[in-house]
Amino acid sequence: MSLVSMIGPRPNLLGHHAGTHKRLEVTQPILTDEDLHKIRGIHDVLDGAFRTQTLDATWAGGTGQALEAALKRLCWEATEAVLADINVLVITDRTGGKDRVPIPAALATAAVHHHLIRQGLRMQTGLVVETGEAREVHHFCVLAGYGAEAINPYVAFATLEELRQERELELSAEKVRANYIKAIGKGMLKVMSKMGISTFQSYCGAQIFDAVGLSSKVVDQYFTGTVTMIEGVGLDEIAAETTARHQRAFGDTDAIDVGGIYAWRVNGRRMPGTLRRSPTCSTRCAATCRTSTAILRRA
Repeated sequence: MSLVSMIGPRPNLLGHHAGTHKRLEVTQPILTDEDLHKIRGIHDVLDGAFRTQTLDATWAGGTGQALEAALKRLCWEATEAVLADINVLVITDRTGGKDRVPIPAALATAAVHHHLIRQGLRMQTGLVVETGEAREVHHFCVLAGYGAEAINPYVAFATLEELRQERELELSAEKVRANYIKAIGKGMLKVMSKMGISTFQSYCGAQIFDAVGLSSKVVDQYFTGTVTMIEGVGLDEIAAETTARHQRAFGDTDAIDVGGIYAWRVNGRRMPGTLRRSPTCSTRCAATCRTSTAILRRA
């Protein structure tokens, strides 16, 4: 099995120019901050073979209509970039702040991916996602399944470095990042193996998921082709929940609701099979509180 990913345009293998195109090869799809910096500056290294552009995946917050407008702006910026011969697009929410709300990473990635497919431009560019949301194996799998050829989880790396310094671990920053990347890679290989897929390149863009808790309108527009058996939230609800979480994150309280009930939480909802834990036992959550509104799971 292989996690090797190819970033960049995908030429027609049966065309007259097959074999003459260049693509970036990475041994695995999880990029460090330094790796992403190299990709952004690669234009000056390889005689202009690769041209990158960063797309801002944030919005001012508010209603579903405002979120829809932000997604349209993001998609048309991607179209204009590809038509301008940009062959590596970096979708980022790093520009998020108190007044800028990150668009959910899966929604932004899938929206751009399918928009370019409908425009007939998807094969002319590669997609790299720079997001603070991705931290668990499933997060990376969803992003890859909807077209991300590489992902930079910058908040996860920042959190690991903070923990390393606070706990005075006898590990270098590079070793801590390498351990995290290795763990995520093993998790992704396990997911791929369960689906009978042996290479990341086959998994990328395959979107072998069922949508749970999303309306058909949202699925048809942004997650086109994904199977959904039940209805769920639309852009209005996604916008409201995303904005509310963002406001809590930048509020005065230090207690941040991590969201979701699909994983065990110290103060989470008790279920029949909930394990008993010592009162002195504590956990530390990741610094990011932005979670996807709906969980995409394979049925």
